[in-house]
Amino acid sequence: MGRIEAAFTQLRREGKKGIIPYITAGDPDLPTTEKLIIELGRAGATTIELGVPFSDPMADGPVIQRASERALKHRFGLTDLFEIAAAARREISTPIVLFSYFNPLLQFGVKRLAAAAKEAGIDGVLVTDLIPEEAADFAAELRAQDLDMIFLVAPTSTDERLKLVAKHARGFIYAISRAGVTGVRSSVSEEAEKLVNRTRRFSDLPIAVGFGVANQQQVADVHRYADAAVVGSALVAEIERFAGQPELHLRVAEFARNLLPGPGTP
Repeated sequence: MGRIEAAFTQLRREGKKGIIPYITAGDPDLPTTEKLIIELGRAGATTIELGVPFSDPMADGPVIQRASERALKHRFGLTDLFEIAAAARREISTPIVLFSYFNPLLQFGVKRLAAAAKEAGIDGVLVTDLIPEEAADFAAELRAQDLDMIFLVAPTSTDERLKLVAKHARGFIYAISRAGVTGVRSSVSEEAEKLVNRTRRFSDLPIAVGFGVANQQQVADVHRYADAAVVGSALVAEIERFAGQPELHLRVAEFARNLLPGPGTP
């Protein structure tokens, strides 16, 4: 059993739901990213999504776009990212998912990437712009290293697409709450619950919902029907807010910890 499967199995055993924080590697710098991974793991993250900064993040809203811009100024590569992931892995057992557009991974080399990710203690990879119809070779390289291929589904996904994702996905399925780009919203789309229910017809993998989940109430709402909530822009905004402060990683981890609904949360 891999770390992602084990994490969700433990949640089910305890009758709990999870939270998946997203951060952009290198924002504000790589040493802080390492500290953030460690502290988010200690704060109770089910899985941590580690974003690869990209110069043309089409699916990302302004908050994460700015994070990529800040990170890219440091001019580091995937090898550097894997080094800090490996260092964090020595401190925590929380699963780590590499979250990326396909171009940086392709430039690094797919076979090389899978081997390096495995060695660094990465547990899965989610490629935002790689559809399942075109992912066979990439998924095979990941499977060879026992890494999970995480796929996205959206309210616009047809049943045929959901069946295809269910056939190839491992670890969990990431359900996008709405069409459009990432970013904080006042409420989570009602389409998210419908999408999760549709996806469950074809897969028994855990389902996490993201895009627009920003506070404890929204996390609690997602927990009614999904296995975990993904929080990205709200968390990255906290990183931006506390940039330059020596305890940034502790402040952001506390923000993430407080997103988990407490007893009695409606």
